[in-house]
Amino acid sequence: MPPRRFRTNAAASVLAALMLVLAACSSNLPSGKVGPRTPVAQTITVAPAQGTDKVDPSAPVKVSTSSGVLTDVSLTNEDGRVIDGTFTPDKTAWKPNDQLGYGRTYTLKASGMDVTGPTGPVTSTFTTIAPKNQTKVYLNTTGGQAIVDGNSYGVGMVIVAHFDEDIPDRAAAQKRLVVTTDPPVDGAWYWMDNRNAHWRPKEYWKTGTKVSVAANLYGVEVGNGLFGQEDSKANFVIGPSHVSIADDNTHQVQVFENGQLIRTMPTSMGRGGSETIAGKTFTFWTMPGTYTVMDKANPVIMDSSSYGLPINSRLGYKESINWATRISTDGIYLHELESTVWAQGNTDTSHGCLNLNAENAQWFFNFAQPGDVVEVHNTGGAPLEVWQNGDWTLSWDQWVQGSAL
Repeated sequence: MPPRRFRTNAAASVLAALMLVLAACSSNLPSGKVGPRTPVAQTITVAPAQGTDKVDPSAPVKVSTSSGVLTDVSLTNEDGRVIDGTFTPDKTAWKPNDQLGYGRTYTLKASGMDVTGPTGPVTSTFTTIAPKNQTKVYLNTTGGQAIVDGNSYGVGMVIVAHFDEDIPDRAAAQKRLVVTTDPPVDGAWYWMDNRNAHWRPKEYWKTGTKVSVAANLYGVEVGNGLFGQEDSKANFVIGPSHVSIADDNTHQVQVFENGQLIRTMPTSMGRGGSETIAGKTFTFWTMPGTYTVMDKANPVIMDSSSYGLPINSRLGYKESINWATRISTDGIYLHELESTVWAQGNTDTSHGCLNLNAENAQWFFNFAQPGDVVEVHNTGGAPLEVWQNGDWTLSWDQWVQGSAL
């Protein structure tokens, strides 16, 4: 759409109105006298200025006049494409409606009118940054799914900013990752590696908290000529408090909703111990710690070779499992396994998962949402590590040490 222009009669009307104001201000002069006329300097200013290069394409492009009004503003790129824009209601300023692109040359032209007559034209030609490389950021759950606008998530919800390139300057990137909440909460970013930053509050979320996350990376260098490809944002709300406690002393999973116990499910957890196969040692504990629900599938194909345990070994497996709710990156689930119902509530038999009967597994599958908390108590083996979806296993002091700022 071409830039907006005043018709000739509109410009004449503006000029007439301005002349009337001048006449009113001069009405106290003696009859036949005319006050001295002060020369008017150029009144139109544009930004970026003529000849500027390496312009941040996310920086403001502005046209304004200190006297009178703007009558004609146009912004075009080197291909002649017109960038649409908007005047302020009083026609004293203009800005483009669209974001500028990387590595483009733009020409900005502006004219106006005041009581002395036409002002301008003013012209500025400038070029934007041409990055060597770009990175896109995705706002995800710990399960790797995109955060869905308007969705409800659990009180242990962790925000993941996933970059598709290694980030040389984590601090520069983190400054543009913004989380706002209503009501306000204390929270911080923790860098898992060069591509993934996680944000969590100091304590579990309160039900009903509204959360907005924005990655304002467009136009920002995050080291070694790497720039943000585009901005990303998401909004969500915290749903009811779902906290499940699996205690290996009792072999039971107690499920709490908003602090009230609503279900108790017998379980069989990791059998414990370790075994070395083909020079690699495998452990079979359900690691103690605080997990969150990542995702779920019905059924899911469980394959021991995915973590290096050969299918044809004594403890190997590959089978279809129903009603599987995943809580760790390395494959710990709460799931149905009817063949261990005899052990559920009294004996640990699994490779690390929490086995449930069909009714309980299906109920939990339908009940759980990403971000729900699952605390595992009194099991053996090493504690859950942060990379295994153990964001909440770290103390707050340990968590803030993972920030780049």
